[in-house]
Amino acid sequence: MANTITFSMIKPDAVASGHSGAILAQIEAAGFHILALKLLRLSETRAQEFYAVHAQRPFYRDLCAYMSSGPVVAMVLGRADAVAAFRKLIGATDPKEADAGTIRHQYARSVEANAIHGADSDDNAVREANFFFSTLEYPAPLRATT
Repeated sequence: MANTITFSMIKPDAVASGHSGAILAQIEAAGFHILALKLLRLSETRAQEFYAVHAQRPFYRDLCAYMSSGPVVAMVLGRADAVAAFRKLIGATDPKEADAGTIRHQYARSVEANAIHGADSDDNAVREANFFFSTLEYPAPLRATT
């Protein structure tokens, strides 16, 4: 059932700033169902595994250090056309370019500390969700299969 889930993570800057609750409320108000949620702290090794796709990019080391610098809120979200709808809700990576009312426009401090991660494709949504959660931890009718 592609297009019914996405993966998101509230990043350390937003958690540390006390914005997790407001961000979660905004996500639910936009029609997303929280299917799985956990607060955790990534080790640098786990951050490197999660962001391995970026290993050859110049920002990789800083990204992994940042993502392991404090707690994050990992979540699997469900709704129709989940990935595209969520990308619209969170806004552009650069908060200066994010539309008014988007999560990044409201809570991000910079391109690096941009408050929230959102999967960029259906395949990545499944891969990322399964990195943090067993498929048994979120409802079967909304599990994507690829």
